Amino acid sequence: MKNTVTSLQRQKNEGDKITMLTCYDYSMAKLMDEAGINMLLIGDSLGQVVLGYEDTLSVTMEDMIHHTRAVSRGASNAFVLADLPFMSYQTSIYDAVSNAGRLLKEGRAHGVKLEGGVKVCPQIKAIVDASIPVCAHIGLTPQSVNAFGGFKIQGKTEEAAKQLIEDAKAVEAAGAFIVVLEGVPAKLAELVSKEISIPTIGIGAGASCDGQVLVYQDMLTIFSDFTPKFVKQFADVGGMMQQAFQDYITEVKEGKFPAEEHSYSISDDIIDRLY
Repeated sequence: MKNTVTSLQRQKNEGDKITMLTCYDYSMAKLMDEAGINMLLIGDSLGQVVLGYEDTLSVTMEDMIHHTRAVSRGASNAFVLADLPFMSYQTSIYDAVSNAGRLLKEGRAHGVKLEGGVKVCPQIKAIVDASIPVCAHIGLTPQSVNAFGGFKIQGKTEEAAKQLIEDAKAVEAAGAFIVVLEGVPAKLAELVSKEISIPTIGIGAGASCDGQVLVYQDMLTIFSDFTPKFVKQFADVGGMMQQAFQDYITEVKEGKFPAEEHSYSISDDIIDRLY
């Protein structure tokens, strides 16, 4: 079944948890789509886990469009959601709408995600008014890591918790159809999920959100530079890949690969005449 803004809202209403994973290329999009993942997020995390950047701040619109286009080609049923990268929407409402439009028109995304609460509501409203679905992202927002002084859990004080609730209600009022809660205490995320009518997607925010998202390289142990506390490693795919690479090296050096079944034949008579 095709995942849409309407179907995702229905999942929240019916208590059916929403599944989201990051995705950055065509072949992985096909695998996730066929598995039944509801939403594929082309996150600006691609800067670190795919492109080798130091942080997400270095990701460009061109990076995002390129990878979004690849994912959209492989997604038949999943909702394709693309991040607006750093400084693509903070500078002006015009820039926000223009860049969001590029992710849909050039990247073929179904919606866009941007970080921030009350402060970015004018951008959210303008993008929604342009008929572009918006996912908000509040709590720990990686694009603000320098302002936060590092990757720190948000909403732990009473004042901060009230601000998080205010942000959630504000982005809903501005027209966001879904909101990511990152790095938020579980009980606070549960309260937020009850206070707003749009779905909440948690990452490091406990099990009471309406859905969950993970960076797939984290859950499959493919990216090992660091592993956040909230990540569960569902399979050691990274280890399996390393072993496969080592086996390949061994068989090539020993002449075991390619074997006869991996090779093409030609008439011995032709070879004899060539000699």
